[in-house]
Amino acid sequence: QVQLVESGGGLVQAGGSLRLSCAASGRIFSSYVMGWFRQAPGKEREFVAAISCRGGGNTYYADSVKGRFTISRDNAKNTVYLQMNSLKPEDTAVYYCAADTRPTTTARRMGDKTPEYWGQGTQVTVSS
Repeated sequence: QVQLVESGGGLVQAGGSLRLSCAASGRIFSSYVMGWFRQAPGKEREFVAAISCRGGGNTYYADSVKGRFTISRDNAKNTVYLQMNSLKPEDTAVYYCAADTRPTTTARRMGDKTPEYWGQGTQVTVSS
């Protein structure tokens, strides 16, 4: 069982920045594919970003956040981050950290199926 705890959400003006953190339990965090999803009011949950396991050399992003958001991981701290810059009102959502330990899951395909584990979510609100 993997437990995920997000932090770092809040209220920010358009054009501002926030950094989300997600602390994960487990002794083999480095083997987890990690990702971020979000859900805006009245909309379905959508993929935001994913990072490969081990060294995290491969990252993938939704087109809507490419060039503005950066996902990274620190395996020594069992933590994954989402740096969000140039925020827009349409980025307002509850952001969820996700982890997947299945050998068949890759960071490239993380958005194609429901991840194994979810955090409780953190609210990000961007005002115009």
